[in-house]
Amino acid sequence: MMQRTVSMVSRLGLRLQAPPLALGRPLSCAQDVLRRTPLYDFHLAHGGKMVAFAGWSLPVQYRDSHIDSHLHTRRHCSLFDVSHMMQTKIFGRDRVKLMESLVVGDIAELKPDQGTLSLFTNEAGGILDDLIVTNTSEGHLYVVSNAGCWEKDLALMQDGVRKLHNMGSDVGLEVMDNALLALQGPTAAQVLQAGVADDLRKLPFMTSAVMEVFGVSGCRVTRCGYTGEDGVEISVPAVEAVRLATALLENSEVKLAGLAARDSLRLEAGLCLYGNDIDEHTTPVEGSLSWTLGKRRRAAMDFPGASVIVPQLKGKVQRRRVGLTCEGAPVRMHNAILSTEGTVIGTVTSGCPSPCLKKNVAMGYVPYEYSRPGTPLLVEVRRKQQVAVVSKTPFVPTNYYTLK
Repeated sequence: MMQRTVSMVSRLGLRLQAPPLALGRPLSCAQDVLRRTPLYDFHLAHGGKMVAFAGWSLPVQYRDSHIDSHLHTRRHCSLFDVSHMMQTKIFGRDRVKLMESLVVGDIAELKPDQGTLSLFTNEAGGILDDLIVTNTSEGHLYVVSNAGCWEKDLALMQDGVRKLHNMGSDVGLEVMDNALLALQGPTAAQVLQAGVADDLRKLPFMTSAVMEVFGVSGCRVTRCGYTGEDGVEISVPAVEAVRLATALLENSEVKLAGLAARDSLRLEAGLCLYGNDIDEHTTPVEGSLSWTLGKRRRAAMDFPGASVIVPQLKGKVQRRRVGLTCEGAPVRMHNAILSTEGTVIGTVTSGCPSPCLKKNVAMGYVPYEYSRPGTPLLVEVRRKQQVAVVSKTPFVPTNYYTLK
């Protein structure tokens, strides 16, 4: 599985829930109804500019500029609060059976403490959410899914539990109240190693272990993230989140970063944003996420929407998600994509200026015949047409830590 995971890392799409610069809005009278992470006061004390995001109050940036935070993550490491994401334990003898009734991946093949990105799909082949499933050595599955799909995902899993219970199966779920911290960047492992006894060189990309971190026991450390850089996500008891974040910040390599940097980092890495780049009207094949479909699952055609999705693997789909690069004004979500003859052929789903490449990068959907890298196209920005080129993703090379 690790070899397959390694081969797919450059295309790994993961887990924010809408672009912060578009969705995040300054807090107003609606502030009281927004959920707060255990680090809310910590963010305010460190100059966090709070915005509403997927029903939560989260920092869009701190005192540093968005660009400075982005580049610091690429060169050093940054600490992100991602506690808004739903963390779930699936337990019982039939836990794999439950998960495989809902997702496209091969969960049964996961080794102890190994994880994979997978997709919840519906019977029409549409993507309900993307999530990470880890087969823990403690006898449960650990699932991390998007905040913006919280109610939908929970209802889906609870319904699956009820159906299996009715068949006499042994399975249950528990929503965890842990905080979740993401330490991301080339020096993340070096920073973390100072606070753990485990040898992090033995924890490759998409594997996980429970350990004490800077004196905080019971933390689950997973080698993953959403930036394209090496890094970890640390699931920590909520009451210890501030203590852990404070300990990590004591290292001068570490700076706090918010939603704005998280969005531009994931886009440079070619990672999908649920609700924008993939949704219930997008199949895994159209979304260029065919690699998430387990070989055994393809052959058995036993996942939701398989009758739609599997035939798409062999034929040409009508449209595909592609990367785009272009000069000129920044390209944003909903901008039209045109052929060089000026005919509208698609739509941009995510876009921003790349701080690393110093040119605009975007993703969007075009007809299959326009999806080859190097294909010249046009994008319409503020009623003006600009030249764009279909580009391979990731736009910036990824640096996931894999065992050679």
